[in-house]
Amino acid sequence: MALRFTTAGESHGPGLVAIVEGLPAGLELAPQDIDADLARRQLGHGRGGRMKIEKDAASVTSGVRHGRTLGSPVALQIQNRDYANWEERMNPWPVDADVDEVHLPRPGHADLAGVQKYGFTDVRNVLERASARETAARVGAGALAKSFLRALGVEVRSHVTRIASVTAPPRGADLSVADFEGVDASPVRCLDPDASDAMVQEINDMRKANESLGGTFEVVAFGVVPGLGSHVSWEERLDGRLAGAVMSIQSMKGVGIGEGFELAAKRGSQAHDEIFYSEGRGYFRESNHAGGLEGGMTTGDPVIVQGAMKPLPTLTKPLRSVDIETKEPAAALRERTDSCTVPAGGVVGEAMVALVLGNAYREKFGGDHIDDVRAALDAYKTRIEWKH
Repeated sequence: MALRFTTAGESHGPGLVAIVEGLPAGLELAPQDIDADLARRQLGHGRGGRMKIEKDAASVTSGVRHGRTLGSPVALQIQNRDYANWEERMNPWPVDADVDEVHLPRPGHADLAGVQKYGFTDVRNVLERASARETAARVGAGALAKSFLRALGVEVRSHVTRIASVTAPPRGADLSVADFEGVDASPVRCLDPDASDAMVQEINDMRKANESLGGTFEVVAFGVVPGLGSHVSWEERLDGRLAGAVMSIQSMKGVGIGEGFELAAKRGSQAHDEIFYSEGRGYFRESNHAGGLEGGMTTGDPVIVQGAMKPLPTLTKPLRSVDIETKEPAAALRERTDSCTVPAGGVVGEAMVALVLGNAYREKFGGDHIDDVRAALDAYKTRIEWKH
């Protein structure tokens, strides 16, 4: 049994679609379970004018009846309200008007490689699908996975740890779900108030200088049982799956598990999580340098995945490029853009981590109905004497 998803849609087309397969029947859902995360994706200081147009909400067109999943694929549709301003340029069917082609690829975007690969003369045929607008569909799919995980006692959260030159103080291993209750109240979704203020100022300063900004976020999944994933083959190692999922997010350039690259600078005695046992707790660790994953499997500690996002490639002061029709030097395409989307990137990261973990639970515990999944999970917890 696998939990999988696919998305469709272009940035300025009629809308986005997500189809999620593999959810068990009987899982309780409400519209807010999906729409709340779609709204969270639109948060963050540094967002552009597009967020004032789009008020994302999902329309469920299959797989759910009277608030419960049916076990069949769940289909979500998210309207692009901005399509009203792009109907001639992005209509699926031929139009009478002359629509100008775009010939100015942006450094750092999919534009040039895409037109070369697919043989297009119009960069818009690439940039519309490559746009991070697609992540709204991923967040919708991830919200379903989060609802499934929540029914099994797992909560997935995220926070921003860096924007450009401003880094938040590191958090300890005692980070809990409760610590995230106010994270969305921060304009940059940072847990540290002083760092949050400094990040906002950094965005303001760089926006005045016509710059975009990148940064890092951290996704934490609480309540994950030990033993998801496997050491027996490379494609079953869960850390590899999580890394691939997060790297697939637009503008991502780095992924770390646990302390990630910082572990490379530590001694072995400082890098690993010693194992203890007590009658009340069973096996436990007092640190979590490994981010809840050892040997490609979950350990029972919180799963921690870091994502590093580059600055956005659409700049208000465009970089140098080449006109692909004339081959002459030219400024890159300039369109409406954001200054910083790292806070939104964390929400997308939550979705991708939840989809991977949800699939791991489905693979291990199966079950046609959510009660079957819970029964199999409870039996497993009893067998391994997991007391968390």
